[in-house]
Parts: sequence; structure tokens; C-alpha cells
Amino acid sequence: MSDTIHNYLKEYGDISFMDRPMNDVDSLVLCQFVYLKFDGLVPELKESRSSVSLEELAAHPQAEKLFADERFEKDNRELFEDMLAGRRFRNLKINCHINVIEKEWETQFSAATFILEDGTIYVAFRGTDETIVGWKEDFNMAFLSPVPGQALSVKYLNMVTERFHNPFYVGGHSKGGNLAVYSAMNCADVVQERILKVYSMDGPGFRPEILERCGYDRIADRVVKLLPHSSMIGMLFEWDTRYQVVESRSFGLAQHNPYNWKIKDGEFVLAEDIYGRARLVDNTVNEWIASLDDQQIKLFVDTLYQVISASEADDLIAITADWKRSMSGVVAALKGVDEDTVKVLQEIVKALFDLAKVRMKEELGLPLKKAAQQAKSRRRPKRRTEAVHPTA
Repeated sequence: MSDTIHNYLKEYGDISFMDRPMNDVDSLVLCQFVYLKFDGLVPELKESRSSVSLEELAAHPQAEKLFADERFEKDNRELFEDMLAGRRFRNLKINCHINVIEKEWETQFSAATFILEDGTIYVAFRGTDETIVGWKEDFNMAFLSPVPGQALSVKYLNMVTERFHNPFYVGGHSKGGNLAVYSAMNCADVVQERILKVYSMDGPGFRPEILERCGYDRIADRVVKLLPHSSMIGMLFEWDTRYQVVESRSFGLAQHNPYNWKIKDGEFVLAEDIYGRARLVDNTVNEWIASLDDQQIKLFVDTLYQVISASEADDLIAITADWKRSMSGVVAALKGVDEDTVKVLQEIVKALFDLAKVRMKEELGLPLKKAAQQAKSRRRPKRRTEAVHPTA
């Protein structure tokens, strides 16, 4: 049976970074670690305070706040305890924390800077948290660039690297991976020269015009993109084939959860490529988005957000916890959408399904009806209920 990052920390946790340099699995550990709630426990970006060690965090009177994410409280707690137990991460220090949630500007942005035992810096951007605002910003990436979080990521990277002068890594999981790449493309030239690697852990990509405008080629050889076997989040706007695929112990969207990624002998268990059926879906969605103009995409996203917000919940956990109340609000919101908007939305969704049918026929080389039947039969077998990590 393959290991997870929990097993990795238990087996390699006592090996220092001097004896075993930073690797891809270490990066995933840090990209997950930045999801912990550091508010009030770690020095803020604009403060001039000494970095905080893991031991100081553990001894803090309000240390329990770190594990406030109900969905991953158990896994996050074990992650922290494993990091604290071994020499590899025990001496890690944290500084320059920032956490911005602005409903008015549809922004959810969080990051922290980690100083490793060997003096190397790791700048980590958090992915989407449970707030509905965070999910709206993810959708905004489909039509608006830079979104506020992307602009903030560039400022953050420039500010942090003025304070810490060593070579550094930058990375993130989900949306955090997108922010890592965006900040690395757009930071000051002197900062860009010091980047060792840029990690995008199942993070969504960019529309081609953004990659060209931001000069992606200047950092392309330092970007490490890792995707789970059935990636959907990380394949959004993904046009670059230079990615690695990690096997997962789960299925579907649950593969987005880093705690499900497989590890063996201290390295990720790699697959040849994304599952064929998953690639079919990913390519269809990307082509569909590319076929819409900015106005159509904005209309789709705004209406979707309007409907979700009608649940009157601040986060996705609350929607799930009181789903009856949430759904009554959603149904009422749908009734309030004007007829013209509904027609446009119907056309957009119809275009997606039409494109899917054409692609299915091309990919499978079968008559359309037979191809659809085969795809349907593949969807039937097992029903699984697994926790899904917050998406991009």
C-alpha cells in the first residue's frame, strides 16, 4: 500500500534538509500547511516581528485556532504534530502571514512565508478556503485577469523577498498554485532571478493570451506542475503538457485533496498521464470556455454566484449543514433571474453539451448514440463518499 504525506513525515521527518534537500513531497507538505489558520498566531506581513517557530505555535494559548477548518481538522492536526515531531520541519519558522477576505471586491487571499532549517525560503499561497467569496474569485479567473488575488500575490512576493534575501521556492495547492505561477511571472526581475522552483499542486492554469502577456517562457523551466490522476481543477486552462501526474488513493474530485496523493520511498507515485475520460472532460470544458466571449462568461459566473449567495450562508460548510434552508434560498433566486439571462445561460450550457457530444464521437470513433451509452455505463459502477478538498 502506498504512503501519504502523513507516512512520509513519519519516515523521513528526522532527516534534515542538509542531508536530504527539498523535494516535491516537501513542497506538498508546505502547500497544505499554509491552509492552517495562522490569524493572530503568526506575524503579519506589515509587522516587523521575529519569525515564529512550530514549537512557539504549539505552545500558544490559542493554538487550537490552527485547526478551525472542520473538514480537515483531523488531518491538519496530524500534519502539524508530525512536522513538530521530526527534525526536518521542527525548526521551520513562519512569518509574513496575510489573510484578506473582501466580499465587495470578491477577494480571498492568504499566504505565509516559511524559513527552512537550511535557510531556504518557501513562499506559500493558500488555495480556495471554504468561503463563498473565495469560490467566486476562482470563477472570476475564467474571464478577468488579474483578479485581485493575483495582483496581491505579485505585491506579496516582491515585499517578502525584499525582507528575505536567500534563494526561494514559491508554491501553492489549488488556486494557490495559480497564484504561485502568476506571481513568479510578474514579480520584479531581480526577484525572478532568485526563484529556485515554482510549484503548482493541481492549480488551474491560464488563458493563452495571459501566458504570452506575462512572459511565462521566462520561468517555464522552473515550473513544477503536479496533478492527480483524474484532475479537473488543475486542468482548467491547462495548455502546457509539461506536468506530472500523481496517483491517488481516491476517485473523482476527492483526488484534489493532497492527503490522498500516493507516495512511495519518499517520492510521488507517478502515472503516465491523466485518465483518458478525465482528459475528455477537461478538454471539453477548456474548449467551451475558450468559445465564449468575456461577457457571456461574466454573465454565467455572476448568475451562478447570485444563486449560491441566495443560500444566505457565508461558507460552503454552512450550506451543507443547513441544506434545506440553503436550497429554498437557491430556488427563490432562480425564480428571480430575468428571462433574457436564463435564455443566455441555457444557450451557454447547451453549447457545452453540444461540444461534449462532438468530442465524445471524435475521441471514441463510435456512432454518437453508442458512444454515449458506453460513457454512461462507465459512470454507473461504484458509489463513493469521500471528503473533497477545497477546490482551486
